[in-house]
Amino acid sequence: MFIWAEMGDARRFSTSDDAVRYAGLDITVYSSDDHRAAGHLARQGPGALRWALYEAGKNASRAASPDHAYYSQARARLGAHRATLSVARKLARKSHHILRNAGEDVLAGWDTTTTTTVSTRAA
Repeated sequence: MFIWAEMGDARRFSTSDDAVRYAGLDITVYSSDDHRAAGHLARQGPGALRWALYEAGKNASRAASPDHAYYSQARARLGAHRATLSVARKLARKSHHILRNAGEDVLAGWDTTTTTTVSTRAA
């Protein structure tokens, strides 16, 4: 729910990479002529969203997590911290697709300006 509130209407992103970029979890790249070096996290966008996705990625280290196999493979290649960031980016992409395909009926009960749910039932 928190990721939904922070990400907002996912239909405004044309691709899931845009959602990752919005969350600030993309890697900057420095390039000059034929030299190309990976940089650091961009850290653009809401810090709370980045924190929530990172904490959700941290939970992938638990054996009961659905993303544990992906985390384990990434950890073997990259180390624990980078594996967590990789899972966080994966979760941002997954959240984008879920929210984008949620449909108008789900989004109708959500007021994105106040980040609180709006009751659509008659009293």
